Amino acid sequence: MAITAQDIKKLRDLTNAGMMDCKKALTEANGDFDRARDILRERGQVIAAKRSEREATDGVALARIAPDGKFGAAIILNSETDFVAENDKFQTLANQILDVAIAQRPADLDALKALTIDGITIADKVSELTGIIGEKIDLSAYKTISAESLGIYIHNKKIAAVAGFSKAGVDANVGKQICMQIATMSPVAVSRDVVPQATIDNELSVAIEKTKEELVNKQVDAALNKVGINPAHVDSEEHIESNQSKGWITAEQAAKAREIKATVGAEAAKNINDGMVQNIAKGRLNKFFKENTLMEQEFVMGDGKQTVEQFLKTVDKDIKVSGYIRLGLAN
Repeated sequence: MAITAQDIKKLRDLTNAGMMDCKKALTEANGDFDRARDILRERGQVIAAKRSEREATDGVALARIAPDGKFGAAIILNSETDFVAENDKFQTLANQILDVAIAQRPADLDALKALTIDGITIADKVSELTGIIGEKIDLSAYKTISAESLGIYIHNKKIAAVAGFSKAGVDANVGKQICMQIATMSPVAVSRDVVPQATIDNELSVAIEKTKEELVNKQVDAALNKVGINPAHVDSEEHIESNQSKGWITAEQAAKAREIKATVGAEAAKNINDGMVQNIAKGRLNKFFKENTLMEQEFVMGDGKQTVEQFLKTVDKDIKVSGYIRLGLAN
């Protein structure tokens, strides 16, 4: 069957594949458009399989708010390179996926991938584009949020944030500023009372161990200084050997440092004041909350004297952030 230029153009319009790829697919399919499209998609799956071990850490992070102003979605469509991330076909697919997410509001990433664009599942559309471009492409993340009103901010298509508010009619600029805060400071939760207990337990455990280590090291350093050994020269076995070879410490000092670190360190650890450790660790946990929960963070758009919570109260004392989503590329 003869393949005409019009046939090739028709398939190209359907798939965005290159002219030669369309011609080859139509020739192999004997002019059958559905089969030719399947061939292009299969080729994409083969390429995707071959490139499955490659890292796709570039791409785009996009977000959008539904026309009702109460639902938002964000996605990450990954590519291997920034060059492909700027490709028109790649950008078009990313926006088409987001259109589907906003319109149909799937529950999770797998559900989103199962939805269709032009009669083709999104998963297959991603494979199809992989075949066209020849680079690994991956729809790796999808998040949604619902609230009385929403704010949005996208930073260079690399970080996308949407914030939800407890009341309708929040000014768009206020919403954007809060989303800029989320994009920039990447909080772990809205406030300390909703930080997952597992996160709190982990942070407290780390703080306790760090505090114990510092208290022990303080006594060891004091003992080292007392005998004229610079603690910085013997803070690790590697440093001891290196500094001894450089002549900065003698063999006798190296041996003495090892003895002090072992004996004084063990004694300090045995007699550590648990009450002091707990108090210092709780202070560190409090600092973690201030640095990592949205409401307690310093408001980056302000003068450095306000928290986010204080800023919102200047706008409307009844506004509360009910939640947020944030997606950002790894690179």
